[in-house]
Amino acid sequence: MGHLSARSVIPAPAHLRDQVANALRAALIAGELRPGVVYSAPTLAAELGVSATPVREAMLDLAKEGLVEAVRNKGFRITEITERDLDQYTEIRALIEVPTVGRVTALAPTEALEALRPVALEIVEAARRHDLIEYLDADRRFHLGLLALAGNDHLVEVVGDLRKRSRLYGLNRLDATGRLVDSAAEHIELLDLMLAGDAPAAESCMTRHLGHIRSLWATGQDPTTPAPARTPLRLDGH
Repeated sequence: MGHLSARSVIPAPAHLRDQVANALRAALIAGELRPGVVYSAPTLAAELGVSATPVREAMLDLAKEGLVEAVRNKGFRITEITERDLDQYTEIRALIEVPTVGRVTALAPTEALEALRPVALEIVEAARRHDLIEYLDADRRFHLGLLALAGNDHLVEVVGDLRKRSRLYGLNRLDATGRLVDSAAEHIELLDLMLAGDAPAAESCMTRHLGHIRSLWATGQDPTTPAPARTPLRLDGH
């Protein structure tokens, strides 16, 4: 597993738990930790070159995100996700995010929307650099930041949870096809429509974007497609 090498974690007590969690997330995204498989903390710790304690702590963090589940006396199982799960997550997101985008378009101040442009640009640049961890982080900040303008914290929390549960595996295969850049560019298109005050067009763009994400992740779920090699994850807090 390329992401779970000793060089992936530099001992730094204050941040070791986060570093390990990020290395594990990278391995999940790359498909190196497989759905349904149980991994023990000591085994992963040996591959990372750290003690088992920060691995257990990191796995508990991932469990809270719905990425893994604890298996008594064995370790942690990588959460499996089905096509039906993805369909249902996408449906719920569409029911929430599409009308919310329309409402935010009509109500949010121009400066609040414009403040999201740097984040939208980060998404595109991360996709172009093939930096998948940075891509996911910027994408999360953009979508949740946009929804936050509606003023409903619980709505943001629900969508945040759905995003964590649906964005698990195979993102590197999407990156390899070049389609991730096209999906990234839709964030800028959406923002421009909202700034223009065109709520119907913004809602249509969000509907298309969510459908695009669903089709991309369906491709990424294909277990028969080998995952291309990726460079080790940077341990800079992302």
